[in-house]
Amino acid sequence: MRFTIAFIATFAALLQLTSAVPAESDSELHKRAQPEGVDVSGHQGNVDWAALKSSGVSFAYVKATEGTSYKSSYFNQQYTGSYNAGMIRGAYHFALPNTSSGATQANYFLNNGGGWSADGRTLPGALDIEYNPYGATCYGLSQSAMVAWIRDFSNTYQSKTGRYPTIYTTTDWWTTCTGNNPSFGATNALWIARYSSNVGTLPAGWSYHSFWQYTSTGPIVGDHNKWNGGSAGLVKYARGSLMRISSEDS
Repeated sequence: MRFTIAFIATFAALLQLTSAVPAESDSELHKRAQPEGVDVSGHQGNVDWAALKSSGVSFAYVKATEGTSYKSSYFNQQYTGSYNAGMIRGAYHFALPNTSSGATQANYFLNNGGGWSADGRTLPGALDIEYNPYGATCYGLSQSAMVAWIRDFSNTYQSKTGRYPTIYTTTDWWTTCTGNNPSFGATNALWIARYSSNVGTLPAGWSYHSFWQYTSTGPIVGDHNKWNGGSAGLVKYARGSLMRISSEDS
């Protein structure tokens, strides 16, 4: 009897201790589960992928090309290195819409590392369309001309790979240079750039982002990103069974 009473008292104490620990909310669990990623270019040079993998990074986007005259000399080290470290990785193209057509640049990208395969380790190529570092913010194009250029690139990439490219941009640039055109949200995954504690308002047409570049001062390489979902969803996106994030639970 004394043993039984002692056991009951111990069990009651454990229950009280357990109930005192606050449970994580669904949003906290979702945030914790989001895979961490990076994006790199020639600016980072040779990247220590093993160190990034050890730090918890599970995916990477690597700059392959810009316009039709530049291919990153570090592309092979970064693209192959991230893969060999066990990461899911993809390539991205920096757009120069004032120098050639969207189709021309999509083909240049595809011919220089921007392809996609359904191996579960390769992300579809990304179109980096943002502020012009060399001149006018919108590259001298009207809003309608910019939308047409992006569609030309996107449709060309899709026709060759079966996947629409991820679109990297900011809400401010998209609003200014496309008139906040909503038509890409149905086909292209959104990679939003915003260095803050939350993603903020998204461009028209997208209810959810797929990737979020949340800082430019992260460990080792600077630019760090989060996938808006769990690891299984990221693999599905790489494989092609998930086209884009369309709900909080993807």
